[in-house]
Amino acid sequence: MSITEHELKIKLEGIEDPDIGEDIISLGLVNDVTIEDETARISLAFNTPYAPSEMELGNRIREVCDDVGLEADLRAHAGAEHGFDDEVLPRVRNVIAVASGKGGVGKTTVAANLAAGLEKRGAMVGLLDADIHGPNIPKILPVESEPGVTPSEDIVPPRSDGVRVISMGFMMEEEDDPAILRGPMVNKFMLKFLEGVEWGRLDYLIVDLPPGTGDATLNLLQSMPVTGSVVVTTPQEMALEDTRKGIQMFNKHDTPVLGVVENMSSFVCPSCDDQHGLFGTEGANSIVDKYDVPLIGQIPIHPDFGAEGSEGAIVKDDDSPVQESVEEVVANIADRIGETNRRTVDANTSDDPADKLPTELED
Repeated sequence: MSITEHELKIKLEGIEDPDIGEDIISLGLVNDVTIEDETARISLAFNTPYAPSEMELGNRIREVCDDVGLEADLRAHAGAEHGFDDEVLPRVRNVIAVASGKGGVGKTTVAANLAAGLEKRGAMVGLLDADIHGPNIPKILPVESEPGVTPSEDIVPPRSDGVRVISMGFMMEEEDDPAILRGPMVNKFMLKFLEGVEWGRLDYLIVDLPPGTGDATLNLLQSMPVTGSVVVTTPQEMALEDTRKGIQMFNKHDTPVLGVVENMSSFVCPSCDDQHGLFGTEGANSIVDKYDVPLIGQIPIHPDFGAEGSEGAIVKDDDSPVQESVEEVVANIADRIGETNRRTVDANTSDDPADKLPTELED
């Protein structure tokens, strides 16, 4: 069956983005189509590796090609022309901030499992522990070596089961030493972590922000091209009140809020696996309704998740009863990142007449 590149593009108009509700051609998600030797080489403006929704879109494109007798060769390219920053952290595709309005809600545990979960799916992931005063990432993701240094004195992140990790905790002589730092010193360390780390090529850089809405958080938001933020809360009203403040902070700085993760949503009895709402139920729904942000997922209380002295990410523990809940959160966040990126592409290509195609073939 012979088909032209123009005809194939029109067939691709039949594929609808599951999150945005428009076809992939109108959204500007198809950069280029060439057909050679029964192979359709298609460049896609995708920037979210291993996100379930983008993988599904890729499968649907392959089906369309297969239906017309072509082998699909799909490539991803999303750059400055699509609205993505190519100057600050140019080798990092997505910077994801994980925040909380207050401490003690499991923000760091969520950040560590998000990083490990994306790495588990196949992505190249870095984790920046920006919680200067409480650098606990190394306790959850123990690293395999000490940080290295390049000839230009950039820090080389050590790895924790595939995730590249940088933390203030590496700079302390003793594990329990307090990080007593004033504003200028905090900013100095943050600048080093931003500009003086050799991350290599990353699909995702997860940033574990300090709790609250202080200067350190604001400086990071102003210095990094943040794709979106994830806000962690618990069902208690006090935590929810601080979470509302955090969402408003991100909105004021034009940082998309990908959604809310409700940690400690219920208690899972380790002996019987029954769930009990110790801190109330559906507490995060009030935030979701008021600020029009999705509830990405709910993670129950369980000794496996955030327990004192636990090492390693639960998302990689096949024996943990809460692994499924955490994996669902990771997948939902990846899809929200993908939706945000595809909306960015749409916003930066929609005015280009060359991106528009007729809805039917001309005679």
